[in-house]
Amino acid sequence: MVDISSLPLLSILTFLPLAGVVLILLLQKASDGVAKQIAFWTSMLALGLAAWMVARFDPHGGFQFVEEAKWMSFGGVELFYKKGIDGLSLWLVVASAFLTPVCILACWDGVKERARSFMIAFLVLETMMIGTFTALDFVLFYVFFEGVLLPMFLIIGVWGGPGRVHAAYKFFLYTLLGSVLMLLAVVAMCLHAGTTDMTALMRADFPVSWQIGLWLAFLASFAVKTPMWPVHTWLPYAHVEAPTAGSVILAGILLKMGGYGFIRVSLQMLPAASAAFTDLMFVLSGIAIVATSLTALVQTDMKRLIAYSSVAHMGFVTMGAFSRTPQGLEGAVMVMLSHALVSSALFLCVGVIYDRLHSREIARYGGLASNMPHYAFLAMIFTLGAVGLPGTSGFVGEFLAMQGAFLVSTWMAAVAGLGVILGAAYMLWLYRRVFFGRLDKPGVAAMKDLTFKEYATLAPLAVLVLVMGVQPSLFKDSIAPTMRDIAETAKARANPAPDVPPPFALNRLTGGGAP
Repeated sequence: MVDISSLPLLSILTFLPLAGVVLILLLQKASDGVAKQIAFWTSMLALGLAAWMVARFDPHGGFQFVEEAKWMSFGGVELFYKKGIDGLSLWLVVASAFLTPVCILACWDGVKERARSFMIAFLVLETMMIGTFTALDFVLFYVFFEGVLLPMFLIIGVWGGPGRVHAAYKFFLYTLLGSVLMLLAVVAMCLHAGTTDMTALMRADFPVSWQIGLWLAFLASFAVKTPMWPVHTWLPYAHVEAPTAGSVILAGILLKMGGYGFIRVSLQMLPAASAAFTDLMFVLSGIAIVATSLTALVQTDMKRLIAYSSVAHMGFVTMGAFSRTPQGLEGAVMVMLSHALVSSALFLCVGVIYDRLHSREIARYGGLASNMPHYAFLAMIFTLGAVGLPGTSGFVGEFLAMQGAFLVSTWMAAVAGLGVILGAAYMLWLYRRVFFGRLDKPGVAAMKDLTFKEYATLAPLAVLVLVMGVQPSLFKDSIAPTMRDIAETAKARANPAPDVPPPFALNRLTGGGAP
């Protein structure tokens, strides 16, 4: 018998979707249905492996399932293939593995052209997402972090709506621009510390001037990916034009990479700069929470409204993370997990009625609770989760994030409270306009309730939203020890090493010596 725990589980989990890609490519004469079956069952295998790892995870064990092998040398620095997960990355890996089969099932009938290529793009995207959250080598992290751009660019640009090309290029260029600065920061950190090992870089003492320059470079990348105000304008366009499955994975996972990067890199590797920029992050988070909530209130397109609500919810993530308190950090991760469920479900709900009426305009609907009661019930659960009602997944994360912010700034907590009120306003307004009122529109009155496939995609998400709200300890207990360690270490290391010239100073750009 082979001991499964002795296998390179994270590598298997990361690259298993690529095995599905190879199988689809080998079966060139197979039908699109066979390609969909291969993609679905490959992603289900990955989900099963992720669930097994959750069962074996020790919340107090630090980085686990660690794999390490020498990779290559670069400029005198040894690069290693190193992977591992802790309480921060565990559930993000599970969310990536869970939402991929949900997306494949959701687009089963919707993608009629180039279905094989669509499945390949999704499986490649799953590899890049899981690789990002499991990488413990900085170069490896950068490769996976940027690797998500190409498959997502294709998903939007090839299978999106009428304005898909413009939306795809806007998404690609925004994220690529920030990534250039991030690459410079990665190179500078690795040359200065003499290693690409992220666990070693978390213990390195970078001088203040270095930390300031590095922190701002990473901000350019993570802020776009989150997205934070004011670099969020690409998101509504991308969501409106993306196919339903693309919107689900974009909101559910890709936006979390920015929040993950802030915690893993900015807070853990650059603690002094993170402390110095706390006020800036609070201001940007507060503007994102309030301004985008007000913008959501005046939207007429359902997808655009949910997209702006995503920016507001991610404002809670950055607010909680940069409170640098255990409660705030726990809240940031819980908000990310809840948003992965709720926003994904809301985009799926929009896809359900779009497939029937081919319109996302709120004014085209009304009274759907009369002829689609099961759909209305599930949509209500997701709406209340987005509002943050106690008993749903949204409450615990927002409460902890606000508690962490309150310990640092009473004003920031008050602004976040205003955002909660506005969030309830636009989500309940949307629900009332779509599901209540008179059923007097012929096209709406003819719409049928959920199909079996639609139940299969929405019901598991509804169950998880309720389970996470009623029994949050199932998730929180594996997150809290890691967040507590990050908060304590970040505060203890707020006083860095003596100052030296910053990494992006003019003399370094003009050949004034290696870092």
